[in-house]
Amino acid sequence: MRSTTDNRWMKHWDFILIDLACMFLCALIGTQLAHGLRNPFPDASSRFRILVLMGAQVFVIAFFETYDRIVRRTLMEELLAVLKFAGATIVAVLAFLFVYHASQSVSRLEYGFTIVLYIVVDVLARQRNKRRILAGSQDGADKRSLVLITSSELVQEAMRKLYDRSTVRGFDVTGIVLMDQDADPELFSDFKVPVYTIGEEAIQFICHNHVDEVFILQTDDMIFPRRILDTMMEMGIVISYSNTLMEQYTEYHRLGQFDVVTTSVRSVSAGELLLKRLLDILGGMVGCLLTGIIFLFIAPIIYKQSPGPIFFAQERVGQNGKLFKMYKFRSMYMDAEKHKAELMAKNRIHDGLMFKMDDDPRIIGSEKKDKNGKPAGIGNFIRNTSLDEFPQFFNVLKGDMSLVGTRPPTKDEWAKYAPCHRIRMSAKPGITGMWQVSGRSSITDFNQVVALDRYYIEHWNLALDIKILIKTVWAVVRHDGAS
Repeated sequence: MRSTTDNRWMKHWDFILIDLACMFLCALIGTQLAHGLRNPFPDASSRFRILVLMGAQVFVIAFFETYDRIVRRTLMEELLAVLKFAGATIVAVLAFLFVYHASQSVSRLEYGFTIVLYIVVDVLARQRNKRRILAGSQDGADKRSLVLITSSELVQEAMRKLYDRSTVRGFDVTGIVLMDQDADPELFSDFKVPVYTIGEEAIQFICHNHVDEVFILQTDDMIFPRRILDTMMEMGIVISYSNTLMEQYTEYHRLGQFDVVTTSVRSVSAGELLLKRLLDILGGMVGCLLTGIIFLFIAPIIYKQSPGPIFFAQERVGQNGKLFKMYKFRSMYMDAEKHKAELMAKNRIHDGLMFKMDDDPRIIGSEKKDKNGKPAGIGNFIRNTSLDEFPQFFNVLKGDMSLVGTRPPTKDEWAKYAPCHRIRMSAKPGITGMWQVSGRSSITDFNQVVALDRYYIEHWNLALDIKILIKTVWAVVRHDGAS
């Protein structure tokens, strides 16, 4: 799943917040300069003036190309851009006041001080934010992982242009694949990333490592193996091309100094991703509060029956193969991972791509049975009620996970994935998802799990997330599907 990279204003949320904050701050100071030290909003008229000013600013942001090329602008270009922005805002204010016959409420001196201050403060604030972005693009840790596929003749030029310091770089090249079969990867060891010739070994590298995007740089006369391309499409990998010879694409954008055509299994707008993230933050905050309450009740019982940490942290594979630590309430004995290999024969998912078994003896208190002979320990209780999943709301707040997505595999499960399975991790993993609300305990065919996850990725929208969340709550209340 890929965010579209057009020039819509929603993707510049940081500059939007800066502009709005600067306008509000300058309006406060402008009021004091125009009227002396006092309460800046003593009456309805003063509150009306600031609302009109802020509303006009939002209007200009939404309907004009305010942030086009903003990171690459020089100081003089930024000053001119802010002057235009401030001018358009004042025009919008005057137009509104004229239409609604409210010009008598205007304090021209107050607006004058506000706009002059705003031009100075906003230029400085924008320049400071651009320095932060450019510094992060050169040495930041949270970048996209890019694999370059090209010929041995073009690889030096490609790396030079991709790492050109005049461009904003939100990626790192983490692998190189050479199209020419007779090329010697050892000749390119100075790049300090894995280098492969095109073939099965390269496919396995892309499949089982953190790769957000593949960039194919080729001239028109180069032949790129269609089988390799189809395999990467099957994985759900985002693919960018240096020419337009490919049959499928979703958008044009800029990659370093290259103009590229990009295709992916699903493209979503920056606005849609922002709404999803806001839902995650809201749900994560509520979930963390509930986690604290649950902790007070179950932590003493867990510790009494199995002394040790209350929380269990396990390294999982996230979006596009990126590793992260996922948190749970510990429902198993401390040595549970050591005994997993001994129990693989009882795994209900026979290909080993997930692990599910009935009456798992590693669960805390599972030796205790109810009247029907089923395990009835505290570990079984918190798993059957899905209470063990609640600490993952912290992962949601961190941004490692989403409320709704695909379940993240363990590293050993990930290592067994075929290319057709990798597509399920082209989206951010979630606490719940299509599989969880489709009877997860009754599904023993991993390909069916992949099919459900693929459907979610290809048909994602916010309404689908809300529908899955409602179904999840209902399933938890009914104890349906957990094991």
